[in-house]
Amino acid sequence: MGEGEPVRVFVVDDDPHLRALVGAWLEAAGLSPALVDSGESCLLALADETPAAVLLDLSMPGLGGIATLERIRAHHAHVPVIVLTAAADVATIVETMRKGAYDFLSKPIERTKLVTTVVNAIEKHAMELRIASLERDAAGAMPGFTGESPPMRRLYHLIDRVAATDISVFIHGESGTGKELVARAIHARSGRAEAPFVALNCAAIPESLQDSELFGHEKGAFTGAAARRLGSFEQVAGGSLFLDEVAELSPATQAKLLRVLQERRLQRVGSSQEIPVDFRLISATHQDLGAAARAGRFREDLYYRIVVFELEVPPLRQRGDDVVLLARRFLAQAGRELRGREVTISEEALARLRAHRWPGNVRELQNVCQRALVTCEDGVVRPGDLPGGLGLPSAPNGPSEGAAAPAALSPSAEELPTTSAPSTLARAPAEPLGSAGEDAGLSLAGMEKQAIVEALRQYGGNRARASKQLGIGRTTLYRKLREYGIE
Repeated sequence: MGEGEPVRVFVVDDDPHLRALVGAWLEAAGLSPALVDSGESCLLALADETPAAVLLDLSMPGLGGIATLERIRAHHAHVPVIVLTAAADVATIVETMRKGAYDFLSKPIERTKLVTTVVNAIEKHAMELRIASLERDAAGAMPGFTGESPPMRRLYHLIDRVAATDISVFIHGESGTGKELVARAIHARSGRAEAPFVALNCAAIPESLQDSELFGHEKGAFTGAAARRLGSFEQVAGGSLFLDEVAELSPATQAKLLRVLQERRLQRVGSSQEIPVDFRLISATHQDLGAAARAGRFREDLYYRIVVFELEVPPLRQRGDDVVLLARRFLAQAGRELRGREVTISEEALARLRAHRWPGNVRELQNVCQRALVTCEDGVVRPGDLPGGLGLPSAPNGPSEGAAAPAALSPSAEELPTTSAPSTLARAPAEPLGSAGEDAGLSLAGMEKQAIVEALRQYGGNRARASKQLGIGRTTLYRKLREYGIE
């Protein structure tokens, strides 16, 4: 099975002795079995963890094997399910295979055959994921996205991986980076793609209406409730619910959301009846949700429920020449719509775009392109068509967000900043080397060292806060401290 942590396999059977026996066989084969006693418990476990395979008994009380198989296939389409059955008749076999089972094993089960079947299923699943990833890499950017930079390629890879599961996803990123686009991509590649995708901006909902928007209400539940209304969880109906700016939910609504995530049931406002709901939760915010939880502004138990798998959407300033690809795309699309032809951009204007720090990210770039489309002549965007000062070096006495950070301090794709605060380096004057001023004659390395020393001095030597202020990861900061001999 290769190196690394043991591979997870769910063993779902109501017979405790068989569960223990199969679990021991799998553990001896180097796998990590999770013993589950019912179909209902299996579905709850799948909400928190996606195994490499599932061994599923058909004859169980409550939610039977066939019904459990259908639910797994609907929301975890890529997870292989191996059915265990004491009734090895042709009709049963045909039905399980038609419902999407990978294979079936007849009871009493033979140890070698069981282990071999499970290992083959896991390896086949892993190969399918690798092939899908290679096909996407060969095709370039993921459909709906524009960008081929290393941070974006890593994001595409993680979207592919998490979309094949049904766990809750938390998306973090600065405003304007495209968090909803990422959420839609996860839904479109998941087993819930045929069901609705519902997006809700929690920051745009008054606190008094949050419960109604999420959970619905009954007629007469409050003043103005003239009719029953289904909330977002019911509107999803087996699909994906995207809660943007989830940190803006009130404490009372957070408590109710936690219960819905735990129980998969809700009560509409004004009703005592519990309604089962089927959904996948994807949430996002531009805030530091972990810090909010530690400070008591966000429920810590809810935090751990929604931040099961975290995705970081890189800011535009970390995406290199993606800004060029995006600008050309925006200009071409808007040009066709508004002018009936594509609009191009000069190399001088592109240089200005590359130099800008883009605090508003992709949304800001799109606005700049729309403005340039209005002012440009002959279908070509030139530097004069861009907002004044965009991408230009700042004056010595007037630091600007347009100044570019030294390339050597740019974090790698594996080391994205954990804060949306503007970088200290971004605010440093970007005078040409050898120009007049206090930085005259400094090499690029000297400017880097000076910026680091100033940040450390500002925060009393606190490296964590200094790295956030600089807009780099801690690993990069530690490496630079050693490199420059800074104590």
